Amino acid sequence: MEYHNPVLLKESVDGLNIQPGGVYVDVTFGGGGHSREILSRLGEKGKLFAFDQDKDALENTIKDSRFTLINENFRFLKRFLRFYGVKQVDGILGDFGVSSHQFNEAERGFSTRFDAKLDMRMDQTSKLSAYEVINEYDETQLRDLFYEYGELKNAPKLARTIVHERKDSPIENSDKLNEILKPLLFKGRENKILAQIYQAIRIEVNQEIEVLKEFLLQTEEILKPGGRLSLISYHSLEDRLVKRYIRSGMFKGEPEKDMFGNISVPFKKVGKLIVPSNEEIKENNRARSAKLRIAQKL
Repeated sequence: MEYHNPVLLKESVDGLNIQPGGVYVDVTFGGGGHSREILSRLGEKGKLFAFDQDKDALENTIKDSRFTLINENFRFLKRFLRFYGVKQVDGILGDFGVSSHQFNEAERGFSTRFDAKLDMRMDQTSKLSAYEVINEYDETQLRDLFYEYGELKNAPKLARTIVHERKDSPIENSDKLNEILKPLLFKGRENKILAQIYQAIRIEVNQEIEVLKEFLLQTEEILKPGGRLSLISYHSLEDRLVKRYIRSGMFKGEPEKDMFGNISVPFKKVGKLIVPSNEEIKENNRARSAKLRIAQKL
């Protein structure tokens, strides 16, 4: 719990409709909260595979013969399950937020609260960090990522200001970045806008949208008929992708209809959108933006 307080723990694991002898995947292991709950519901013959690209998460591994932790990005879900001889599973859980540990470790650079080197890498071996994004991307690239990933209307000003300020010397840490951007933050909304800016940079550094799309496309093949998806998103970009894929099996456009007007889709949604209770939000403020969607493979 100190590493990461799992959000919608009971609801998300309930959504998997766990069978004691089934095979399940937690694609965002983190502190292991969701994985431990899944294991508590599995029988002796059940199996759980978990993914996490952050080496810090390896310290939370669970000593259980039914459990395997894979130190890889979940975009490689199919490849590494095949390596372990698994072609299909009964359920997949994903909690796509940044862990509390990553936010609270100042040197990781995820939080607006600390002065740190511009980093934001979930995979600490990756070559692309926030430093390269801020200091090497051209104005058009910066504008586009602030607009698309941060949903910021003043994206052109943000990009122009960064490019101008880095001419004399690189922008190396978060305090300097915050100071440069301060005049562009609307009064009374400074923290919210700064969080959107950091979100945009983080999404770019970790290719979060591309990773999510690659992952979702693999779930159709990997889930058995009747298998469940239980996915927690924290911002509208992710949630729209998850919602649309569950509804249509696509990210753009609409599925084709047959001659009778019917469409063939890989999933059906299970229940309604689930959000944290007021009590959970009081205990864990980071849960406030969480949205859980559950689907079943047809």
